[in-house]
Amino acid sequence: MKTNLLILIGVLLSSMSVFGQAKSLGDAEAQAKNEHKLILLKFSGSDWCIPCIQLSKTIFEDSTFQDFAHQKLVILLADFPRQKKHQLPKAEQEANDKLAEVYNPQGEFPQMVLLDAEGKVLYQWHGYNKKLTVQDYIADINRYVKNL
Repeated sequence: MKTNLLILIGVLLSSMSVFGQAKSLGDAEAQAKNEHKLILLKFSGSDWCIPCIQLSKTIFEDSTFQDFAHQKLVILLADFPRQKKHQLPKAEQEANDKLAEVYNPQGEFPQMVLLDAEGKVLYQWHGYNKKLTVQDYIADINRYVKNL
């Protein structure tokens, strides 16, 4: 069971890195500027938030979204796990807390924030709407991609 979980986590992390996941907001902004991309900041509770997990599985793991994200987005994940075995390093947790203070002060999970390369909020998705498809998310993002 633990082996399967570790494999799943490895697959998820590797799939996220395929489309340009950044380690910090500063890194995301620099990468977005250099590559003429937008930043998608995703607030998640990866080990307790059922809608967060559903969003990851139905949208972020979809090959169409991954291809689109690779071309147009820098992904920045602000994860807030609750289980002790999934706790983040202190510096990473503090960075996520600072992101939440600025971009998610209500503490909504999941929440995604589309940012420009300077960190300006362009669009937000609150919660997970099962009726929205990958194409709906892509259409929302494409409204802002055209302005790059």
